Amino acid sequence: MNITKHMEAVFVVAISLGVSGSYLMDAIPEAQARSYSADATMVASGDKMAVVTVSAKRLTGEEKLAAGSRG
Repeated sequence: MNITKHMEAVFVVAISLGVSGSYLMDAIPEAQARSYSADATMVASGDKMAVVTVSAKRLTGEEKLAAGSRG
């Protein structure tokens, strides 16, 4: 297929893809970043705070080596 013969069609398709892509990208809202750092006033006031407690036995040296050699 000789592309120079169909250059007008290639141009029209490229422009239509560009315009439709631009239209679709404008429909997507921008991301809004929020900061969720712990505020000193919130900590001092005694509001609810998530606390995670992990209870497990510590591994011995042999158990660490055995766990590391599995994968």
